[in-house]
Formats: sequence, C-alpha cells, structure tokens
Amino acid sequence: MANRINREQVQHVAGLAKLEFTDAELDAFTPQLDDIIGMFESLSEVDTDGVDVTSNVSDQLNVMREDVADNWGQSSALLHNAPDAARGFIKVPAIIDESEDND
Repeated sequence: MANRINREQVQHVAGLAKLEFTDAELDAFTPQLDDIIGMFESLSEVDTDGVDVTSNVSDQLNVMREDVADNWGQSSALLHNAPDAARGFIKVPAIIDESEDND
C-alpha cells in the first residue's frame, strides 16, 4: 500500500458524511480506499495526446418523456407502511443539524 490515505482521514470523511464506523471497519476501509485512489492515479499515466474530448457517448440528443403528474391512488397504502406519517406525509428524522456548523 502506498499510503495515499490514512485511517484518520477516512474517519474524518466518515464524520463529515455523518457515518460511524467501528475500528475494524476503519481498518478494512482504509486500504480499500487507498486502492481506489491508486486506480485513479494510474489513469494519469495513460497517454491521451491526440484523443478528442468525449462529451456524449450516445448519438441521441435530449431524449425526454413528457412530464405528466399521475395519481396512482396508492397514497393511503404507502402511508400505512411508513414508520411515521402525519397529515398525508411521511415523517423522517432531520438530517441537517445547523448547530454543528460552528465546529
């Protein structure tokens, strides 16, 4: 392993992503992420002189369907299966906590 990334960096990025890993998981993920970074670094060794920039790999342009709202009539069944619902909406826990922005 070339040590392009270390355990503390993985733990820091995990914290930014609000992920918690055990010590065993950090020990497993660190070399895996280092290998991934190494794969990207190997791309810099490829000679791309004279290769045209690829902006689209398909010959189809702007293939889109009409955006039409459709009521499938299944909202009550969906809300019945939701862990928490109120006033016709699924309630989820807050994922953005602005109190942590002052770190």
